[in-house]
Amino acid sequence: MVLSTETVSKQSLPKHVAIIMDGNGRWAQSRNRPRTYGHKKGVDSVRSAVQFCTKLGIESLTLFAFSSENWRRPEDEVSTLMELFFFVLTKEVKKLHKNNVKLTVIGDISRFPESLQDRVKAAHELTTNNTGLKLNVAANYGGRWDIVQAAQSMAQQVQDGQLTVKDITEDTLSKQLSMADQSELDLLIRTGGDCRISNFLLWQAAYAELYFTDTLWPDFNEKAFSEAIACFISRERRFGCTGEQIKQLLAESKTTS
Repeated sequence: MVLSTETVSKQSLPKHVAIIMDGNGRWAQSRNRPRTYGHKKGVDSVRSAVQFCTKLGIESLTLFAFSSENWRRPEDEVSTLMELFFFVLTKEVKKLHKNNVKLTVIGDISRFPESLQDRVKAAHELTTNNTGLKLNVAANYGGRWDIVQAAQSMAQQVQDGQLTVKDITEDTLSKQLSMADQSELDLLIRTGGDCRISNFLLWQAAYAELYFTDTLWPDFNEKAFSEAIACFISRERRFGCTGEQIKQLLAESKTTS
């Protein structure tokens, strides 16, 4: 099933989708190519995912490009990932800007080469006023790191007298996390067959729908993305309520609209 704006209502679509882009290395190895070849092919799937979200009017797309644990990988693979990241920030950002996409890199970029940090800042500045799809690229990111840096920020505010300990709530802490200014995460997709979230968006994924697929990332095309969205639409999201309560709320909203 290939979704379009004609086949689904806007209200039923997720506002914020995140993807763990897994399987690049295995995809390449199955073709007797080096793992780095799979990462390069994976860029095509990134372009496809961005185009798909733009077409459907999804507000935010967050991609797990490089985790804080990925530094443990072979040196040549890490080097290729850095080169790819630099390439995307050099060549692709202009296309993103032309299509009104706002790019944000989330994570601790201080470990990256200074030249790459400069590219990140330039990409942010170029696209900061764009009003279309919000594309978040998680680089040297970890969900635990995100929560820790939020806690540190709030601790500093308490120390400076800007907050009291009682002011620390779920709401105030969530405002210190990455992407606090965007819609809550609705759908988390992982390609490649593994059924875990690998320290990705731990806080943000609290009520997200999880979708795992055996499809390797370089093969994750519009059809595969459509199937993930269709699965999301078919689920009943209760947020702690019963199914009957949700149906009643939906009926009331239709009456008042």
